[in-house]
Amino acid sequence: MPASAKLFLALGAALGACGVVLGAFGAHALKARLATNQLALWDTATQYLFWHALGVLAVGLAYIPLPESAWLRAAGTLLVAGIVLFSGSLYLLALGAPRSLGAVTPLGGVAFILGWAALAVAALRT
Repeated sequence: MPASAKLFLALGAALGACGVVLGAFGAHALKARLATNQLALWDTATQYLFWHALGVLAVGLAYIPLPESAWLRAAGTLLVAGIVLFSGSLYLLALGAPRSLGAVTPLGGVAFILGWAALAVAALRT
């Protein structure tokens, strides 16, 4: 199996595990401590983390037949960056970070969009 496939499969699996941990933490430890709007931010962050962790897994699987694809590397990198920027900023906002951090969230959304687009290009260029 190509090293890039292993990398993105491992990253996707680790991010999925993080989603479980953070989702459970929000549902159990934070439920009584955060306001409803803060819990909604936490839930949104967790949902996007999970969906995009699956995207990172898809990139890893796509690397098996396409081990040299620069588009796949871009897709995986952008999806991981989107998780960090989008979900990460929402988690921090839910925990009381300054509202100005919300300016980072759309950058994560753009990274998600570009990541999925790069995955589509990689598929079409096979």
